[in-house]
Amino acid sequence: MKSILLIGLGHFGQQLAAEFHELGHEIMAVDKEEDKVNAVLDFVTNAQIGDSTNPAFLEALGANNFDVCVVAIGKDFQSSLETTSLLKELGAKQVIARAEQDIQAKFLSRNGADDILYPEKQVAKWAAIRYGEDHVLDFIELDETHAIFEVSLPQAWIGMSIQQIDIRKKYGINILAVKENGRFDTVTPDTVLSSDKTLLVLGKYKALQKCFKL
Repeated sequence: MKSILLIGLGHFGQQLAAEFHELGHEIMAVDKEEDKVNAVLDFVTNAQIGDSTNPAFLEALGANNFDVCVVAIGKDFQSSLETTSLLKELGAKQVIARAEQDIQAKFLSRNGADDILYPEKQVAKWAAIRYGEDHVLDFIELDETHAIFEVSLPQAWIGMSIQQIDIRKKYGINILAVKENGRFDTVTPDTVLSSDKTLLVLGKYKALQKCFKL
């Protein structure tokens, strides 16, 4: 369980509050609009109405005592930038800031953000890959060059074993697990692939695209 300071309670911030709550974390939620604060009261440990660009207000919250500070302010980038900078000045351990454009991400990083949340871009990329390719059922981007994909089996692999397809040697791709009936199971070289299974694979984008003809 972590203590989280969540600043900015628009639609994205409210969803984050609900997800953090589901995972059992302690949440201090902040927004300058009372109705947005009221909307998350069922999901948070505590909540405050206030201006996060006010240094005295942030200091009173004890920003440096939280494990993670999330700046989820959406439309007011100036406030997001100022809040991010102030949090670092006050000794916040980890500051995660939301960006809507690449230029915003750059400025937030330069002003103290330890990591960037880019929900629109991240979801758009996920959707393009997920629904633009017939074989991809899900994916997780690890960095600019690596990802984990859940893929359906190529027809030619059905009835073969993990050792026989040997995509680690051919493409540098690791098979992490097989999924059957909604459950993931570990694999061995002798695991035989069938049409009702999908694969969880890890590798470079280019290798995955070449192997699965994406």
